[in-house]
Amino acid sequence: MNYQETVNWMFKQLPMYQNQGTSAYKVDLSNTVLLAKHLNHPELHFKSIHVAGTNGKGSTSHMLSSVLQEVGYNVGLYTSPHLKDFRERIKINGKEVSKQFVMAFIKRNLSFFKANQLSFFEMTVGMAFDYFKKQNVDIAIIEVGLGGRLDSTNIITPEISVITNIGFDHLRFLGNTFETIATEKAGIIKQKVPVVIGETQEETNDVFVKTAKNKVSEIYFADQLITQNFESDLKGSYQKHNIKTVVQTINLLNSQKVFFVSDKQLTNGLINVVKNTGLKGRWQILQEQPKVICDTAHNKEGLSYVMKQLEDEEFNELHMVFGVVNDKDLDSLLPLLPRHATYYFCKPNILRGMDETHLKDKFLDEGFIGNSYTSVNEALNSALQKAKSEDYIYVGGSTFVVAEII
Repeated sequence: MNYQETVNWMFKQLPMYQNQGTSAYKVDLSNTVLLAKHLNHPELHFKSIHVAGTNGKGSTSHMLSSVLQEVGYNVGLYTSPHLKDFRERIKINGKEVSKQFVMAFIKRNLSFFKANQLSFFEMTVGMAFDYFKKQNVDIAIIEVGLGGRLDSTNIITPEISVITNIGFDHLRFLGNTFETIATEKAGIIKQKVPVVIGETQEETNDVFVKTAKNKVSEIYFADQLITQNFESDLKGSYQKHNIKTVVQTINLLNSQKVFFVSDKQLTNGLINVVKNTGLKGRWQILQEQPKVICDTAHNKEGLSYVMKQLEDEEFNELHMVFGVVNDKDLDSLLPLLPRHATYYFCKPNILRGMDETHLKDKFLDEGFIGNSYTSVNEALNSALQKAKSEDYIYVGGSTFVVAEII
């Protein structure tokens, strides 16, 4: 199989949350443990930082990688989902894994994958860990895919565990209270491994403090400890929380005296995230006049931050290109979204994308104004045709909406 055929096989043959939702979520780590053994335990051959959380874990992971790259370390970065190409998930020093490695890894392990019916996510985690081992990374930033406790990445013992925050997302997998979701995320806290919590939240503090105590792990609340403000090239106002999380994590890493990051390297890493890592889709400006912004925020907490920033922008008319996946709780999102706007409803091109006419009907029933379009690009093109130079176009609602236009 060539590269595209290999990736297509991975997408088609195996359950994958990105496309299918529930059927891709495994209830234990037995497959991942089996794969790790088959690969001769690559996870034991590199140091890591493990990053979980409802929102901000992708930005935080990229910031951490960028900062450590500024020092000159060989830094692995594993994140999900990808926007354009599968290889975005696995990077070293901002460079994507080669097509040759992806093909060779699948070819070499194909019979094992088939015999054990591994999921897309399990295979991908195995590929990342195998790559990081073979490339001798000094440290890898590992972003949790979903939850924490039962996530395929949770076979590592990191230098530091990081939990950015807790919000309501993926309720059918993780539970429907802050406490139950926090318990799943707290599953990444390991024995005697310190944990950094990004945002202090009354509903979840007890869960984290209790888990850390049981694991004999030191716990640090970044928003209570970091008072200095740092600039970043990631311009969303919500990034201030992620920046504090990164700074506290780097401070902690420095205190362990295995890695060392200077103040200048920290500052440079934070202002060069896009250049160093290739991160896209975080309050990204696509053009001016009319200004077009896209952002991957896709749940109540994420969108509330982004919509607050949108309120602070100056424009004449607002145009919202908007689409979601079909498990999204629209009732929690609708109160956050601006009513003085024209909406362009669209369905992201994945199996679990919400039908654009259903989305339109739901919004129109609540008093919003707009039309539905058969694709994200058609919706954006319509907005561009109607918008004047002093207007503003926002594209979002789902990672997969953003993926189609950048």
